[in-house]
Amino acid sequence: MTTASTDSPPIIMAPHRKLTVAEYHRMGEAGILREDDRVELIEGELIDMAPIGHLHASLTSTLNEYLTPRLIGRAIAWIQNPIQLAPYSEPQPDFALLRYQPHRYRHILPAATDVLLVVEIADTTVHYDREIKGPLYARHGIPEYWLINLPGQFIEVYFEPEPENACYQTVQAVTEGQLAPQCFPEVILNVREFLS
Repeated sequence: MTTASTDSPPIIMAPHRKLTVAEYHRMGEAGILREDDRVELIEGELIDMAPIGHLHASLTSTLNEYLTPRLIGRAIAWIQNPIQLAPYSEPQPDFALLRYQPHRYRHILPAATDVLLVVEIADTTVHYDREIKGPLYARHGIPEYWLINLPGQFIEVYFEPEPENACYQTVQAVTEGQLAPQCFPEVILNVREFLS
């Protein structure tokens, strides 16, 4: 007598091919991807981005409103726009501070060397932003990464990247007090006020 197995079949990954940043752009030029498609390229994979909720949108706007006026002519605020981490990634962080360029990146997307600070605001994507995007930013040498952890009501601050290990040497959880980007220590954010 034979019995049916209740074990789940093993998951088999079919061979697949990574997309490059150049191929990703060609998909947009060919109309395969539209401008309003909410996807980003991470390590050669097209990743659907989570919808932006009201709190997430408000905090992105608040961060921009607070930091941008203090940095005019010294840095460029880059809000939910792509950063090229060639050859296989083009994330769209919620907020970034870029090195100031008079052309304001009109003809080329910023690369990792242009990024001073990158910020992700996470309500439903904390694990993804911590375990996938954080190591990606570290691997490309982005000097500072803030993960605004909305469920936990704190900001995870990562700095001193180790590109060879895809991690940051220093990690802090900031729940109150003041926080400033390392590159602009005089631009201080009141954490409790920002999160409340």
